[in-house]
Amino acid sequence: MGAAPSLDDFHIPPAEAASYPERSGNSVRLLVDGAPAFRRICEAIEAAHRSVWATVTFLWADFRMPDGRGSALDVLNRAALRGVDVRLLFWRPGAGTELLKPNAFWGSADQLALLQASGSAVRIRWDQAHPGYCQHQKSWLIDAGEENATAFVGGINLNPHSMALPGHPGEYQNHDAYLEMAGPSVVDVHHNFVQRWNEASERLAPDGRWGSGSETSLSFPDRVPGHRGTSVVQIQRTIHPGRYSDGRPAPECRPFEIAAGERSILEQYGSAISAARRSIYIENHTIDAPQITALLHQAVQRGVEVVLVMPAGTSLSDNLAASPKRHALIRDWVSLSSCPNFTLAGIAGLALNSQRQPVYVHSKIMLVDDVWATVGSCNLHRFSLLGNSELNAAIWDPVAVPAFRSELLLEHLDLDTAPLDGRAALQLFHRIAGENRTRFQQGSHQWQGMAFTL
Repeated sequence: MGAAPSLDDFHIPPAEAASYPERSGNSVRLLVDGAPAFRRICEAIEAAHRSVWATVTFLWADFRMPDGRGSALDVLNRAALRGVDVRLLFWRPGAGTELLKPNAFWGSADQLALLQASGSAVRIRWDQAHPGYCQHQKSWLIDAGEENATAFVGGINLNPHSMALPGHPGEYQNHDAYLEMAGPSVVDVHHNFVQRWNEASERLAPDGRWGSGSETSLSFPDRVPGHRGTSVVQIQRTIHPGRYSDGRPAPECRPFEIAAGERSILEQYGSAISAARRSIYIENHTIDAPQITALLHQAVQRGVEVVLVMPAGTSLSDNLAASPKRHALIRDWVSLSSCPNFTLAGIAGLALNSQRQPVYVHSKIMLVDDVWATVGSCNLHRFSLLGNSELNAAIWDPVAVPAFRSELLLEHLDLDTAPLDGRAALQLFHRIAGENRTRFQQGSHQWQGMAFTL
């Protein structure tokens, strides 16, 4: 058996201005769509023996975990009642984001009454973001500090629309993903939670925390878990300047001045696109960052095969009435779409009425050259890249990344692309998505898979 790969084996550099280093020896698993992802997260919660810690942005009142487990709070309450330390960091919308309160668990009187009535033993702190921004991280950490600790990093909200079956949407359906990981890089998800918990903005407010023990701070992690696999992983973030001040580093890390903020996700996206040689596959909810669009132009011009999967509802025609800055971005997308090695696509499942129903692409995934990937919460727009609190995991692995690509394209094309390399797989995607678009324009809903060009 050969040695596990290191970054020296790859052409895509890690982020340098980052809280956390790249760490080898991780196991990684992509969990595609809400029902499979939350089923696995529930299994991990039910097996936890020490702790369950989570960062949550949105929690809809009618969200239910899969397989009759009840609400997310039901699942977490059961863990807390058997002695597991359950801690939740919820986002509290503030100035400029009040309209998002209906889908957030922000500590309203009704929500506090719900906690009281359920006899909840969970510990909660609420955390605001810089005005106009969002605490947008979505992470779950099981048995923090233990050798077998597991982390989930991704973008799936606790939203009932995340739970529909992938190919058979109801009225509204999300496509999204989590990354499950174990090994050394879990310590950085641990460090991120402690840093945020200890300085959560509302911790001293009368209504800023809940539960016995929520008043206590946490100790930063002091050791790195052992190797569990062969993937190199770097945990990357967006943190707005001035949100946190305690810059104590994670184990085996150099100090990082977190008070000045962090933009390692933006740095990594840029370096990955710039280093791409053959293929770039992107799923993202929103892309309106001019610097990202410019880099994609350069990649296409040097012959890289690029596929971008976005929500069908944000196709070019839906944005023509937008601002002048948006008009410039639309011109960029039109220019890109004229290139034979660029594909802008959406996905649509076959609904019960045998009509095609668009599936809302909420995932934040990028795969480059079948060797590098990122999965997380960060959209490619200025809010996520510059101001929100975001959390992504970047992965270097020549085995795992093609497997991610094959799994995603199996859903979108209903074809196994595992025998193909990344470039050939995206060329096939381009052809099938174009053929499906033609079928749609001809009034046919009998497609090959779900992908169609926008």
